[in-house]
Amino acid sequence: MAIGAKAVIGDGCILHPHATVGAGAVIGKDTEMHPNSVVYHGCKVGERCILHAGSVIGADGFGFEPTEDGYKKIAQIGIAVLEDDVEIGANTCVDRAVMGETIIHKGVKLDNLVQIAHNCEGNSHTVMSAQVGVAGSTKIGEWCMFGGQVGIAGHATIADRTMAGAQSGIPNSVKKPNQELMGTPAIDPRVWWKAQAVVKQLPDTRQTIMFSATMPDKIQKLAANILHDPVEVKLAVSKPAEKIVQTAYVCYETQKLGIIKSLFRESKPERVIVFSSS
Repeated sequence: MAIGAKAVIGDGCILHPHATVGAGAVIGKDTEMHPNSVVYHGCKVGERCILHAGSVIGADGFGFEPTEDGYKKIAQIGIAVLEDDVEIGANTCVDRAVMGETIIHKGVKLDNLVQIAHNCEGNSHTVMSAQVGVAGSTKIGEWCMFGGQVGIAGHATIADRTMAGAQSGIPNSVKKPNQELMGTPAIDPRVWWKAQAVVKQLPDTRQTIMFSATMPDKIQKLAANILHDPVEVKLAVSKPAEKIVQTAYVCYETQKLGIIKSLFRESKPERVIVFSSS
């Protein structure tokens, strides 16, 4: 193990081989650091915490300024803080702040391979599964639950007790507490599952655009030029063409028959033109 100058190690701590505590860091009592876990200089870890192998507390946040010659590093002069009873999974990183603190509050549990960026705040008793990524300056509420590979955009605020399913993408703030989210961008799971049911019905290679009632010659020619091998079906009715309401339908191939049946059942269009393209 390696312990830097002026570091403080509390009573009852267990530091396994190759655990590293940087200069001026503080480790609370009864905390356990597994092999190759690292607490960088000046950072603070509370009591009864567990840092699994390869976890890193207080590495530099991802901050660079673009210049004509490349990227100039922005100094990360803040620290990272873990409060009491926090558990950090193997190879999980909590980056130090640009200024101030990146803080993980009491009772938070982070799985393996989680990334918490600079200046984030994770409030009490939130849990995150493997490969969750939280971008910089995002504030996570209490008792939140994130499934594997959830991604959260930077500078967002996530309300208390938000639950996000695996691989959800949260692009902005979640203001209402006690919500369940799924998908990218994350939405109500019931809406997401309905969308997935539609996706399964999408055709492999083509969709159909259908027009009913009268069609101006210019529109017919334009459609014929855009689409491949359009099919035209003409039907005779007694109504004058100018009195027929024109309606456009956009649908998938699997929906075409149902729309045609509906047209004949509900009305008698003078002309139905069906354009199919691959």
